[in-house]
Amino acid sequence: MLDYETEAAHYDRTRGGAPRADAAAEAVLSLVPPGASTLLDLACGTGLVTERLTRPGLRVYGADAAHAMLRVADGRVPGRVVRADARRLPLPDASLDAVSAVWLLHLVPFAAEIVAEAARVLRPGGVLIATVDKDAAHDVGSDIDAILRPHRSAGAASDRADLITRYAADHGLAPAPGTHFTGHGQGRTPRDTVRKLRAGYFASWFSGDAAAVEALATALAALPDQDRPRADPRYRLARLVRQD
Repeated sequence: MLDYETEAAHYDRTRGGAPRADAAAEAVLSLVPPGASTLLDLACGTGLVTERLTRPGLRVYGADAAHAMLRVADGRVPGRVVRADARRLPLPDASLDAVSAVWLLHLVPFAAEIVAEAARVLRPGGVLIATVDKDAAHDVGSDIDAILRPHRSAGAASDRADLITRYAADHGLAPAPGTHFTGHGQGRTPRDTVRKLRAGYFASWFSGDAAAVEALATALAALPDQDRPRADPRYRLARLVRQD
């Protein structure tokens, strides 16, 4: 996994910036119940999405485990972010109307624990809104994907929609219609894909050794238009509702 203490300094610039954050926040808000008054944004990172989760009557908070990320986030949503493990939130039972987890569950081997904790802090009728199948969303059918696809361990993804739905059911959360949004500015280029591969960005689906990394890097470097972005990914947001 990446070191998010060091990633904070350039995280927004390398993750699509404001356009992606705008799209994510709009999609999350479309799934928050009309009467909701509280939302916790898990793994809020730099707060770029968190600060956009604005709606009359909705109070939004953020939580993250990385100090550096929270320092940036606190500048965007001052006084409303806290350092916390998403598996052990400093909140009482049934205290929130909504929990969002955008680009989190694919990163961790303990997604089931995060879902369980979200269920604990949600009131009846509250919702967990989370990105699922994130790695699959990046497969846009490009020449880059043709090289990467055989090496992608899709079955091992910790945010597979079927797994998250199963974890949710174990804790009283029922699936409801979700939505999709575009990851603006995240279309891959061959050159940048090589850089990210070598830096370990794809650890959630690629477990090859150094030789395997370099073999993929060589194939990617042979593609045309090394700096032309391919299509942007389209992310899926699941909505899971806390039952009475």
